[in-house]
Amino acid sequence: MFTGIVESTGVIREATIHGSACRLQIFAPDMHLEQSGIGDSIAVDGVCLTVTDLTADYFYADVSDETLRCTTLGQLRAGSKVNLEKAVTPSTPLGGHLVTGHVDGVGQILSRSPAGGSERWRCRVPEGLEKYIAAKGSIAIAGVSLTINCVEGCDFELNLIPHTLAATNLGDLSSGDPVNIEVDLIARYVERLLSCQAASGSSGLTMDDLRRTGFGDV
Repeated sequence: MFTGIVESTGVIREATIHGSACRLQIFAPDMHLEQSGIGDSIAVDGVCLTVTDLTADYFYADVSDETLRCTTLGQLRAGSKVNLEKAVTPSTPLGGHLVTGHVDGVGQILSRSPAGGSERWRCRVPEGLEKYIAAKGSIAIAGVSLTINCVEGCDFELNLIPHTLAATNLGDLSSGDPVNIEVDLIARYVERLLSCQAASGSSGLTMDDLRRTGFGDV
């Protein structure tokens, strides 16, 4: 589990193809990898990957053909900058929102425009994901937790402050670029509850239903 608060950016030093899969070597000198171990999870542009080897400055991760197909990781090349976040611990501040690192689809940046000292972005999610996004709700773009301003079908808008643009790789992106999208975890659980109730003929969502998911106490 992650929070969508990027700890550091890293650089792909090598992407080695093994059949239909790939092994990434990621240069991450600011990630304090001496505190990590083989088997740990690190989110790379919002994709949860397992550390398979590491040194003081590098870590390696294997990427399956399914992950390459469903995310932007298959487009990474040597020199690509990526957002990095270690998995949360019980003491990690939840500054963003609950992020699993399981990408729901690849979206697209439609436009970037100045908005005071910030930037206003318009993005698009793949058809079928629009039901999970809502104004003032949360979304993870390339592993970055962001707040949605408004929604129009599959398109939505948000504001990015200068710090976010400087501390992540989002500032390097342009209109037309693809980005990994993870919708809000709570929205997926609510949809599942409602679909099960509809199938069983139940009358509606109750607080007991929410408490069984752990969200009734939020």
